[in-house]
Amino acid sequence: MITPVPVPSTPPTGGSTGAARGLPRVGTGVDVHRYAGPGDPATPMRLAGLDWPDEPRGLVGHSDADVAAHAACDALLAAAGLGDLGTQFGTSDPAWAGASGAALLAETARRIEAAGWAVGNVSVQVVGSRPRLGARRAEAEQVLSAAAGGPVSVAATTTDGLGLTGRDEGVAAIATALVVPAADLAHRAHPAHPAGGDA
Repeated sequence: MITPVPVPSTPPTGGSTGAARGLPRVGTGVDVHRYAGPGDPATPMRLAGLDWPDEPRGLVGHSDADVAAHAACDALLAAAGLGDLGTQFGTSDPAWAGASGAALLAETARRIEAAGWAVGNVSVQVVGSRPRLGARRAEAEQVLSAAAGGPVSVAATTTDGLGLTGRDEGVAAIATALVVPAADLAHRAHPAHPAGGDA
């Protein structure tokens, strides 16, 4: 005979519940922006926290349209149960108009920490034909990791001519983030000594 496992009448939700129970959480983020066209103002290319001055056109958005940084923000916010980039930094808020992706990522990290979480790691996959990230991948990872306060890895791929990125209409990014309870990290960094043990 199989004994059923009791299910709580009210399942835990929200960012703080998981942190209180000591459970890590995972979130996914996606962001897409189109390239600037002839009718758009001059737009510099910013991607993965870096400036790309040799690119003839940038991406259009409320902030700097850095899809890599924005996807990382979305993934972290989703993991912490804090909504998404639009919820936290809406286009109606002029304070974030033109903000850099690195600044948004740093503020996202601050907000998830205020909710009791710490960044475990973030993995970002950029999808697009330009700019080519390969030669500057380590630099991008350094900038984004510094902003997030935790390790961020960056990779890039193309769609072999398929879809909006294949038609050279824009760039997309997909990110996965792991967050852990901040108290758990603090405990690991400063473990309690057993009673009667050496200090």
